[in-house]
Amino acid sequence: MSNKDFLNKKITVKQIKSSSNLTKKQLGCIIGLGLRGIGSTSDLDCTLSTLGMIKKVEHLIQVESA
Repeated sequence: MSNKDFLNKKITVKQIKSSSNLTKKQLGCIIGLGLRGIGSTSDLDCTLSTLGMIKKVEHLIQVESA
């Protein structure tokens, strides 16, 4: 499946690892996704910018379709 199959759908992002020792760009992506710590979740619209942020921090989060 390509990214275009997911555009304009709702996704839930959950942080599963700590955000300590991240670069400034990665920390900005975590904040931009609305995550505040381990176990926090955020419901988002799937856009190209959201997918880009998810790609940067995919090792710290878990993504589910809503």
